[in-house]
Amino acid sequence: MNQNDLNRAVARATGETISAVKRLGFMIANPSDLIDDPTDPVHGGRVIDWDDFEFLQDEPDENSFVLEAAIG
Repeated sequence: MNQNDLNRAVARATGETISAVKRLGFMIANPSDLIDDPTDPVHGGRVIDWDDFEFLQDEPDENSFVLEAAIG
């Protein structure tokens, strides 16, 4: 499977556009390789949890804050 095939497969599976998948940057990884070490010379710094990334990028929605829930 080449990178274009991977991008198309991820786009089909996620419902994203191929350009969005390319922008996010998926790659084939060996499932037995640990990729959580940021100092790893092969995968370090290149693996991103996109759910966490998007969560941290979201602006707080002032309509979702409920004062009563916050004060108990």
